[in-house]
Amino acid sequence: MERVVTDGLLLVRALREPLSTRLDADGWTALLAIARAEQIIGTLAFRLGGLDVPAPVARILEEARQSVEQGRVAALWEAEMARRALANSAIPVILLKGTAFVAGGLSAGVGRSIGDLDILVPRERLEDAEALLLQAGWEWVKPDTYDDAYYRRWMHELPPLIHRERDRMIDVHHTILPLTARIRPDAEALIAHSVALQPGLRMLSPPDMLCHAAAHLFADGELAGGLRNLWDIHCLIGEFGTDGLRERAELHGLGGAVARAARLSHALYGTEVPAAWRGLRGADALYLRRLAARDGWGRPTRRITRLAFYVRSHFIRMPLAMLLRHLWTKWRKGHVPR
Repeated sequence: MERVVTDGLLLVRALREPLSTRLDADGWTALLAIARAEQIIGTLAFRLGGLDVPAPVARILEEARQSVEQGRVAALWEAEMARRALANSAIPVILLKGTAFVAGGLSAGVGRSIGDLDILVPRERLEDAEALLLQAGWEWVKPDTYDDAYYRRWMHELPPLIHRERDRMIDVHHTILPLTARIRPDAEALIAHSVALQPGLRMLSPPDMLCHAAAHLFADGELAGGLRNLWDIHCLIGEFGTDGLRERAELHGLGGAVARAARLSHALYGTEVPAAWRGLRGADALYLRRLAARDGWGRPTRRITRLAFYVRSHFIRMPLAMLLRHLWTKWRKGHVPR
């Protein structure tokens, strides 16, 4: 048995090299705590499946496998409910993120934790989709008038909805980055190149899925859940390769985000990427510091680094004057970064 550094890199090593995961009691506690915090314990459970682990750990991993299986079934059912709600509208319903991975039977979906249902619809049909979902039992989550107006004017999605009976949320996107962002992906191209899963449901093409994953991680968010999102990218590249990815990323204005995602995925998980996307550069080391910012109890660490990425996530999404107004408003409402 060995003791290792108890930050996010402990989780990275277990995902990348499951056979090397030989830990003492404290090491197992740290690994499971970090995996839970990063919402990737289901994936870890499948990666460690069949290995000789301590009995208490085996029970926890089995519970995680059962939990994500229940989540998979629930996610697919929620996608079916959305399909039924929009079935007679001729609105293309494109599944995004985790639900798309499991619906498409992709390796990225194995053990994947799935929260809300995310779908993409054409912007010109957004009001129609909203009305049909409300008729089918979804309700608004955000009663705050500021948040509602902010979503409708500036965001890439409707304010989130929750179903009154099933208590499941849906995020209805019309593009993949906020309208205020400096980068403006081609939403029409995303929809036009989407792939049919079954009548009424589609998913993004593989290159566009990779572009979306990179956009969500680097051009939109503050890297919360970053180790899981990079694992998605690792799996997608492993399954589909990178042919045509560079060109598709440039089309969407995401060349930099995709290149960084490939570099960090290669550095952390050993993802096979072209030579041009290997080797850390620029601020990559700072991104790695943020991604690994957990202690042995799964608690966030490196507060200043996290705060810097939180501010950055907003700065790249909106002009400075708007950012200052928005942060001031959210601060007055009691919001704090994770």
